[in-house]
Amino acid sequence: MLASSAPIADTSVTAMAWEAWFTFAVVAGLLAGLARRWAGADLLCLAALTVVVLVGAVTGTDKLPDPGEAVAGFGNTGLVTIAALFIVVAGLVKTGALDLAVAPMLGRPKTHRAALTRMMLPVAGLSAFLNNTPVVAMFLPIVRDLARRTGISPGQLYLPLSYASIFGGLCTLIGTSTNLIVNGLVIEDGGKPFGMFDMAWVGLPCLIVGLTFLLLFGKALLPDRGGAVSLTEDPREYTVEVIVDEGGPMHDKTVEQAGLRHLPGLFLTGIVRADQVIPAVGPEQKLMGGDRLVLVGLVSSVVDLLKMRGLSPATGAVAALTTPKVRRQLVEAVVSDRCPIVGQSIRAGNFRSRYGAAVIAIARSGKRLEQKIGDVVLRPGDTLLIEAGPGFVDRQRDQPDFFLVSALEDSAPTRHDRAYLAIGVLVAMVAAVTLGLVSMLVGALVAAVVMMATRCCTGSEARRSIDWPVLIVIGAALGLGQSLQSSGGAAALAHGVIEAAGGRPWLVLAAVYLVTVLLTEVITNNAAAVLVYAIAISVAAELGVDPRPLLIVVMLAASASFASPIGYQTNLMVFGPGGYRFTDYLRIGLPLHALIMATAVTLTPLIWPFNP
Repeated sequence: MLASSAPIADTSVTAMAWEAWFTFAVVAGLLAGLARRWAGADLLCLAALTVVVLVGAVTGTDKLPDPGEAVAGFGNTGLVTIAALFIVVAGLVKTGALDLAVAPMLGRPKTHRAALTRMMLPVAGLSAFLNNTPVVAMFLPIVRDLARRTGISPGQLYLPLSYASIFGGLCTLIGTSTNLIVNGLVIEDGGKPFGMFDMAWVGLPCLIVGLTFLLLFGKALLPDRGGAVSLTEDPREYTVEVIVDEGGPMHDKTVEQAGLRHLPGLFLTGIVRADQVIPAVGPEQKLMGGDRLVLVGLVSSVVDLLKMRGLSPATGAVAALTTPKVRRQLVEAVVSDRCPIVGQSIRAGNFRSRYGAAVIAIARSGKRLEQKIGDVVLRPGDTLLIEAGPGFVDRQRDQPDFFLVSALEDSAPTRHDRAYLAIGVLVAMVAAVTLGLVSMLVGALVAAVVMMATRCCTGSEARRSIDWPVLIVIGAALGLGQSLQSSGGAAALAHGVIEAAGGRPWLVLAAVYLVTVLLTEVITNNAAAVLVYAIAISVAAELGVDPRPLLIVVMLAASASFASPIGYQTNLMVFGPGGYRFTDYLRIGLPLHALIMATAVTLTPLIWPFNP
């Protein structure tokens, strides 16, 4: 039985061996380092594990993990599953599948609650099956646009965005990395793995309670102030032209329906239809296939525009590029006075033939250019946004044609033609795991391979998508958890928790939840889950009960970070854009903590009783 793996001998504090005290000291140092941000979480966790292994090797004790045991966590099935899921998410992002799934749900809300509802429901739904970080990253510009269109303060939208992703992650086995890590530890200890939707019995009520709380009290508790203003925002305005695809998703829709009315940092200046020019474009103006749209805006907004379904660059030079679309990227280049085609138009200078690249947009000292891109006569100092193959930057960096050449991150053209394929891969993975046809690890690995094999994402994109620091934190924390358990420290803590709760299972459950939440708010959620896992197993062993209700609570509490910007990555991601202060998290996070804790601790033992 799973609970039998933990020691149940004399676990009083006075009976603890020096190895347990030493492990506590290392963990305390790790917590202090993480709270004070002495270094990155991955480096601190690796350093703590190294100290434990080194002292164990020098003293020759068998109560601290040897090097093999210490690094065994890096082969944990949950950790490998998380790495594979990063690649699955990359396939969904690179094909625009997430945008395709979300756009119809947002609509045009008129009130604060309607905006919250339309934003939080799709975020929670996606986060139940995808890593929270890319979901929140994808929604940041969407929420910024939503705030502008509705006049709602960004501070009242960004934090609910993060919380909704957390709520969604509570509902499935793959919803958060902590669920997968705990499940991997259960498998390694010989226990029965959790099913895909076992979490939903408690996670879904927590989601409903959390979303209801935000809808009822979010407006009163969240700050009504603007988001942070970037002092480094690029003042350059690019002029870009795109064509509405014939029969595409924007054909026969109004400007507002197509999502082009309130583009962040981008302004639609006119439409060219055949020989007709429509200069003053209203929100009800209908778009037709073949329309040439002229827009002016910031480079980041132009990149987002070029990734929208139903639009193509207006310049024919892009279609004539020989480099496969999947290998292209966007590059910024400043024209020098020694460029051989200065004084000529882009078309007359044969820019595509000369450089093997196509000009997408042009910025010229804040001036709006009226000509078509191909007809613009180049001047020294013009900044060009170029679509090019991977070798363009290396070839031109030391050439006199351009003063500056730099590639834009994450600017590869979106592969919209593979969006439905990527969605199909995700659905197939979830279905196969849910029906018990394959394990979660096998399902994730197969889905990741299919994403790469079908070119939903390339090999290089797959490698870049894996968040290596997160995996290092998990692997090192697993080694520290093993140290807590083998040294007897976890058993001692478990004994203290049981004594404090008077041996009553429900109070023990609340205590385990509270310990996990406190650790989550000051260190990473994965490290908290691993450390408390060892304590939960020891608690179950001493009480002589099934550890599953305790582990369910650990998984829920490790992801429930609401009162701190540093406890969960998505909370930190919205800190700047929302213009938040630390007290904002406390004001709304503490009552939210109380509600989710009460829901989880009440329902968990009803669904998973404390059976011996």
